[in-house]
Amino acid sequence: MRIIEVFHSLQGEGPLTGVRMTFIRTARCNLRCAWCDTTYSFGPGRVRTVASLVREVERNRTRHVCLTGGEPLLQKESRDLVTALAARGISTVIETGGSLDVTPYLEVPEVTLSVDVKCPSSRMEGRNRWTNLPLLRAQDVLKFVISDRRDYTYAKRVLRGYAGPATRVFQPAWGSDAGRLADWVLADRLDVRVMLQEHKVLWGDVRGR
Repeated sequence: MRIIEVFHSLQGEGPLTGVRMTFIRTARCNLRCAWCDTTYSFGPGRVRTVASLVREVERNRTRHVCLTGGEPLLQKESRDLVTALAARGISTVIETGGSLDVTPYLEVPEVTLSVDVKCPSSRMEGRNRWTNLPLLRAQDVLKFVISDRRDYTYAKRVLRGYAGPATRVFQPAWGSDAGRLADWVLADRLDVRVMLQEHKVLWGDVRGR
């Protein structure tokens, strides 16, 4: 696999926020979101074997892994990695941009999918793969990064057509007004979770955290 970095930290996003885990960041991405905070992942990275990654996870003694990017679904070895981790009782959250097919990962045990729906401020909303949404399960996450009212309105419209069991997360884009987003959700009585990026609250917008 082509890897940008591997590090040990606390999960900063989604339902496992605050949980200690190993992060494996893959190289390359097929999207170019306007607010992307990991543009350094667009490069080629360096080649790592699945076995070496599993060993590093075991050295960290974490029960959870976050496979992120970049876009991890671009690499066919990603499925081999999460399968090898599952065989050792280690669960993996796969963070994907939502433009690629998630089907190959649905039957792998111990895998949670965190799937983005790209809103207008990302400038990538035309790349959403809508056929992924009906596939999501109760353990999965449907995430919207929201910068402004237009994004919020877009996300509400998407959710009106989604009746699935995945956890719905509204995440304010870093630097936007998180309180304002919370006020909108409360005013509209939406059944979503408004979640910040805890790692940035703790350490700032720094690499490897």
